[in-house]
Amino acid sequence: MKVRILPDAEAVAAAAAAEVLAAVAASPRLVLGVATGRTMEPVYARLAQAAAEGADFSGVELFALDEYVGLAPGHPASFRSYLERHVLGPLGIPPSRLHVPDGASIDPAEEARRYEAQLLAAGGIDLQLLGLGRNGHIAFNEPGSSLASRTRVVRLARSTREDGRSALPAGMEPPRAGITMGIGTILEARRLLLLATGTTKQPAVEAMCFDPVSPQCPASALRLHPDVTVVVDEAAAGRPIDR
Repeated sequence: MKVRILPDAEAVAAAAAAEVLAAVAASPRLVLGVATGRTMEPVYARLAQAAAEGADFSGVELFALDEYVGLAPGHPASFRSYLERHVLGPLGIPPSRLHVPDGASIDPAEEARRYEAQLLAAGGIDLQLLGLGRNGHIAFNEPGSSLASRTRVVRLARSTREDGRSALPAGMEPPRAGITMGIGTILEARRLLLLATGTTKQPAVEAMCFDPVSPQCPASALRLHPDVTVVVDEAAAGRPIDR
């Protein structure tokens, strides 16, 4: 695991965007695993600026990490809607190249199996972007998730639901379940890039990097991967960078 500590959240976003741009330049048909959330928004904004300046993302294939169960694809709080707003349109990627689990499926477990098969049929993820939950979760893999887990339906922890509340319409209760790539699925990506910023993420960063690899901190499983880069700011690292 390579860990980079940068001064602030803007520096983290710039470094992550540079990694994605380099990957797309090296492989225009890149299969990119995309995450949602506030940490990712400045990354996608920088990629959108690059697209406006001529970077070509049209051949990139996008696979979302997860989706809320019970939300239709067009719901404004769905992760598909987030990715359409922040990634698909701004980067000029054709809609057919965005893949997200259908949270409104009448059979979420079957939808999870279908999505896993679709991912495998695409040849797997070349570069997977990841955020980090306060409790150490990656995607919707909460503490206790098997390190070999595949794409499946999960019940969301209270802290995960509360953290997602700010992105929901006023008065809407956070969904109680999601469809998520499993830890085993994530570990099959060829490269992983995890971002974490802010003091609230510091305990999870510490556990991910230094606690025993365990289902109690799902992100600790990333230490089993041969090519993972963690980019954090000083606040999330709990220590200053070397100057």
